[in-house]
Amino acid sequence: MRARELKAFCLEFNDVVEDFPFGEETSVFKVAGKMFALSALDREPLTVNLKCDPELAVQLRAEHPAIAPGYHMNKRHWNTVTVADLPDRLVRELIEDSYDLVVAGLPRAVRLRLDRP
Repeated sequence: MRARELKAFCLEFNDVVEDFPFGEETSVFKVAGKMFALSALDREPLTVNLKCDPELAVQLRAEHPAIAPGYHMNKRHWNTVTVADLPDRLVRELIEDSYDLVVAGLPRAVRLRLDRP
């Protein structure tokens, strides 16, 4: 997966915006104002920080050397994923899981508006 594909996939979800609160070099993807993915899309190797269930995060890190504790993030809840070292399908699943975790923490009315009960 390339940077433009990663960006396009993140933007496919309901109510997602790309923001630059940490400077123009870091794309932050938010749903309802809450961050679910961030990446320096111009950097090589391409990495993305994604929210993850804490137990699953530990398991994924053990199984995949390309998944590490979140760089500059809460390492219990965030992973840094080196995109090129993983199958595209897995990267997409991890992005969707991150989005779903953030949406699950939103108020019920917002979740229903996003069509994600």
